[in-house]
Amino acid sequence: MSRRCAPIGKGSVNVDMPHGHESAEKRGEAGATSASDPVMPPLRPLLVAATLLLAAPLAAETPAPVCGAPWSPAEKVVRPRAPGAAVAVPDVAGLPPTAPLAPALRGSIRRVDLPAGIKLVALTFDFCETSTEIAGYDGAIVDELRRRRVPATFFVGGHWAATHPGRFAEMAADPLFEIANHTWSHANLRFADDIRLKREILAPEAAFRAARATAQCPTPDPIAAPATRSKYLRFPFGACDPRSLAAVAEAGMAAIQWDVSTGDPSPFVSAEAIVATTLAAVRPGSIVLAHANGRGFSTGAALPRVLDGLTKRGYRFVTVSELLAAGRPVIGETCYDARPGDTDKYDAHGRKPNPKPLPEPQTPRAAPSPLRPSL
Repeated sequence: MSRRCAPIGKGSVNVDMPHGHESAEKRGEAGATSASDPVMPPLRPLLVAATLLLAAPLAAETPAPVCGAPWSPAEKVVRPRAPGAAVAVPDVAGLPPTAPLAPALRGSIRRVDLPAGIKLVALTFDFCETSTEIAGYDGAIVDELRRRRVPATFFVGGHWAATHPGRFAEMAADPLFEIANHTWSHANLRFADDIRLKREILAPEAAFRAARATAQCPTPDPIAAPATRSKYLRFPFGACDPRSLAAVAEAGMAAIQWDVSTGDPSPFVSAEAIVATTLAAVRPGSIVLAHANGRGFSTGAALPRVLDGLTKRGYRFVTVSELLAAGRPVIGETCYDARPGDTDKYDAHGRKPNPKPLPEPQTPRAAPSPLRPSL
């Protein structure tokens, strides 16, 4: 049997040709058809009809991602070099315009100074992914937050949203959660040229819009949601320089760092260690860093105890936006984990840093008192 393929949309349809129905070209090689040959219907119309009949089932076999699917622990697995990791960088030309960030909020926001007696804390979770992998989705974390009605801010990579459109749209549609930008492919922006710097900052916004459009998730405001852009960005590795900080600010986003790191990307950090570290380090106005992309190895097990411990100490959980609105953001001149310079260890070997070096370590400053950003 010979086989032909007729492209239909993104796929193709294979049409088998039975013996005796050779192509016109092949029959021409043996000579013209004689008058005694049986009359055969034209082959091309039959192929077209078969193609059209087979096209409809193909479209039905690839539905848009549906929200609300039960979580499976298999989703937490990180798959390096997975075939599905090869996704195109989305076009950013159609993004809605946005105003540059206000000067008072420029820099690296580490925490928020709150009025006396107010005990708020912002839990943040990173969903990052490089361009050569498909990272995980830790539904144990998301489900626990939903079960307890605990708000949180999710810093999502654009590549992650492109490979997990259903899960992204599900989280974005939940009013409990706030979505923020974590660059396209978790690149160290200190070494990105101007073209890549722009792509890493803006491509996630286009990926977020595409994921919302393809997944069947109800949104509180379906008309306004596609027109919005992220208000915050978190630098990969917690590493930045003046040039990348300025680029993020020009894109209208505030750079959100943290003052409490759970240390959860290490498989050697136990749930008990995460609980002890977090409870000991949190203070009013803290921003806590954790991961929910399959690399928060013990975060799901630690989260219930962290929530219990902070609740017993009188803390109330809020999003980053709510935390910023409640006080004065503490802003550093540079990005770092615990002390200035400690994220330099993530710099790629053999590369020269940007010509504009990081400034000397500065004492974090607080924004002016009257500022109450509605970011």
